[in-house]
Amino acid sequence: MNPIGQQAQRDPQPITTTGHEDSALVSAVLRKDRKATAEFVARYADDVYRYVRCRLAPRNEEVDDLVQDIFLAAWESLRQFRGNGSLRAWVMGIARHKVEDHYRGRLREPESIADEDQDFTAPASSADFPQLLETEQLRKNTWRVMTRLPEQYRLALIWRYWERASAREIALKTGKTEKAIERLLARARAEFRKRWKDAQFS
Repeated sequence: MNPIGQQAQRDPQPITTTGHEDSALVSAVLRKDRKATAEFVARYADDVYRYVRCRLAPRNEEVDDLVQDIFLAAWESLRQFRGNGSLRAWVMGIARHKVEDHYRGRLREPESIADEDQDFTAPASSADFPQLLETEQLRKNTWRVMTRLPEQYRLALIWRYWERASAREIALKTGKTEKAIERLLARARAEFRKRWKDAQFS
């Protein structure tokens, strides 16, 4: 595991800072202060790593590369930080955009979303799917099932229900039709429910 990933696992608690501290850290990093750069990584690595790992699971082999990409993008655009919000929120905003780019790339693949002519009708019980992702008691078992879904199903469900993107937004960002996205989501929910029913939880 790379140093960013190692740091993320060592320090599970987010660090609270003031606007002045954020600005001072940014200025030091821009001056190419190595100690400040190391502090920048240490301060936000845990949050970024945990966020990415959760959304890419079980493709853990891609997590480190995406985390590196997020920090590289943050360093390259650090001069754009204006201090209107916290530095942590700014970094996490970059992380969200990079994860969204990952979803978009995966779901744009021709085999990911079959734009068939026939309609797919979702089971009536699919309406409560968002609650499974929100209920703490069920979250562990939910993710055990989610990690076993085909990747396009898993990413579509995460993007829709965790990132709160509408079917229309996903369609626009993937270049697919809204109807195709709705069919994908319906199939994904149906497959999730089937696997949930068949699963044996300890």
